[in-house]
Amino acid sequence: MRPLGYTRATDVASAVALLATAPDARALAGGTNLVDLMKLGVERPALLVDIARLPLDRIEVTPAGGLRIGATVRNSDLAAHPLVRDRYPVLSQAVLAGASGQLRNVATTGGNLLQRTRCLYFQDVTKPCNKRQPGSGCPARTGVHRDLAVLGTSEHCVATHPSDLAVALVALDAVLHLTGPDGDRTLPLTSFHRLPGDTPDLDTELAPAELITAVELPPPPTAVRSVYRKVRERASFAFATASLAALLEVRDGRVETVRLAFGALAPKPWRALTAEAALRGGPADEEAFGLALDAELAAARPLRDNAFKLPLARRLAVRELVRLTDAQESR
Repeated sequence: MRPLGYTRATDVASAVALLATAPDARALAGGTNLVDLMKLGVERPALLVDIARLPLDRIEVTPAGGLRIGATVRNSDLAAHPLVRDRYPVLSQAVLAGASGQLRNVATTGGNLLQRTRCLYFQDVTKPCNKRQPGSGCPARTGVHRDLAVLGTSEHCVATHPSDLAVALVALDAVLHLTGPDGDRTLPLTSFHRLPGDTPDLDTELAPAELITAVELPPPPTAVRSVYRKVRERASFAFATASLAALLEVRDGRVETVRLAFGALAPKPWRALTAEAALRGGPADEEAFGLALDAELAAARPLRDNAFKLPLARRLAVRELVRLTDAQESR
């Protein structure tokens, strides 16, 4: 038996202080990913700091008119919240596309963002994995990689980030509120998750003993339609093969506002900035959408068995952008 400490934090400051006592301490909220990884032997924390009862479970309107979502807000509560459903439907759709109802009742907003990859080699401690043990190798590159990344990879790692929620939040320009030993700071969610590069073991920019305390959304853009679509192997409780969060505003047949983020294509939620730049101010039609997606996906480096993700993601994005355009023009 491996010794395991457990303590319950009484406030954010005490949680940070407890996490700072050991380099392998971990914060525990819903535990839907951390506990699974502990069972597999991937995570072996010496101390669990329970933050589930901290007052971080509220959804509040910000002075600017956006939303502040506490880190321990349960996924089910987030998806069902009237302001989320009304102002940010893409977020509600993304949450409901993830996991099962039972898991959504337990999983938290902050924990969802900190999910680790479901790559088979990462989860199997008998296999080498650069994300678990830097320098040991990445057998996925020549092994089982059908569901793994085609964008943003390196020779050291081709894992994908599994979250649906994070994809929608990236498209919504969410900002994280973080608290650690050095105080409070904010960070755009687009800068939070890391690409593997030469350090695939570092998933995020979260500092040691630092906590996510909230996610802040800016006011929703006016006249924008949005959608989250997820392609998966079965109809429910499956990780994405490809997913898309899209926000679009069309005026007089031209793209006024567009935000696109892909899931399951990269080691992080992938904001499609190249496609957005190509579309902004241009015609809102199927040809323009396809050309913009071609430009975005040109940087992909697919492997033997996952090149199919590229035409899949292209068709998914073009179809949903056409649908959003038609919905606006029919108003």
